[in-house]
Amino acid sequence: MESSSQKSIAHHNRTITLDFKPDTYDETVNDNTAFREHVHDMIALYPELFPCEISDGYQLKDMRYSKKQNIWIRRIEVNDVAFTIRPSFVMPYMTGKTDDIEKAVFLRKFDVPFWGLAYVFGKNPMYWYRIEQSIGRNSLVGTTVRNPEDIPKNLGADEKHTWIIGNKVFVATVVGKECILGVSIATDAGDSELEKAYGVFKKEAQCIKPEYTPETVNIDGWKATRNAWSNLFASVVIICCFLHIFIKIRDRAKKKFHDTFMTVSSKLWDCYHADSKNKFSQRVRRLHEWCKNKKVPDVILNPITKLRKHITDYSIAYDHHGAHRTSNMLDRLMQRMDRHLFAAQYFHGAIDSAELSIRGWALIQNFAPSNPQTIRKHQNFQSPAERLNKFRYHENWLHNLMI
Repeated sequence: MESSSQKSIAHHNRTITLDFKPDTYDETVNDNTAFREHVHDMIALYPELFPCEISDGYQLKDMRYSKKQNIWIRRIEVNDVAFTIRPSFVMPYMTGKTDDIEKAVFLRKFDVPFWGLAYVFGKNPMYWYRIEQSIGRNSLVGTTVRNPEDIPKNLGADEKHTWIIGNKVFVATVVGKECILGVSIATDAGDSELEKAYGVFKKEAQCIKPEYTPETVNIDGWKATRNAWSNLFASVVIICCFLHIFIKIRDRAKKKFHDTFMTVSSKLWDCYHADSKNKFSQRVRRLHEWCKNKKVPDVILNPITKLRKHITDYSIAYDHHGAHRTSNMLDRLMQRMDRHLFAAQYFHGAIDSAELSIRGWALIQNFAPSNPQTIRKHQNFQSPAERLNKFRYHENWLHNLMI
């Protein structure tokens, strides 16, 4: 069960994954007293892993034997609803031992193809493909965020253009605190499709915190994106990305009008670094006047004019501590997504399987260990999810994800 808040019994997930020691598991699972003691300890330590109704008690239900992994699995009953207790050392659907699979799944962070995993680790490419798909069945928000109060209030959102068997689609992506919190595929970039795609994030966030609404979201200015977020969260403050103004100028003027570009870009970033809302607005107005007086090319003037005309959409970030003024955090994660999709030559099947694949990839990005230097820099928290939660259930990252 996703580890974030105590779930209502109405939640569709009926599996609770807990940490058991493999060498003593058989003894524990076959002893009613020992099994109860372990479950009681887990409830006391990690109540968020269990349905909230478990506070009224539970009953041991039955045991089932897995021929695949040669282990017994127990079920408990909470308010007449059965929940499977699965040890974290086995994967969902009993597809394998977590420790045996972990290193292969880790390599998916770097887009090693499934046939490459099969060549090194055995099995076949479809086996590893299905492993990633099974990870994608989990809630991104519920799995990544342990404490409902830690769901980021300041987000970034954008759409990644990609293809499913040659048909263009858009991966609506939501990020916060260096974690991917939402990925859903929209068949077009219109209002209704993007609202539906971003609505998946809303549903998952409000599943663990019903009153959740973000404070701000940074977007690139696309009208349909703005409409989607305004419709989903009436009170959200939409901030346009300052970086996109610079990028538009850079891509059109850096080579052809190099000297003018260098001067304007220096002045533009001077605006960005203003330490107050008033100073920011004043510097933008002066930059716009300077560009008009100097008769700079339209490829430079037009983005500056747009910035001047819609200055409130950029300066409002000063009113919200922690708001993202640029899409840097989002761009870093979407660049990885771009490399991932390019390496796979985009999607090849149905939209449902494509969505499971990209969701599985996103959770691997959230939980797989960072490089050793980054880990040391962040007090030995291994992954973006650990850094967000300041917590881990298990030293092994895939066990941690499963729990």
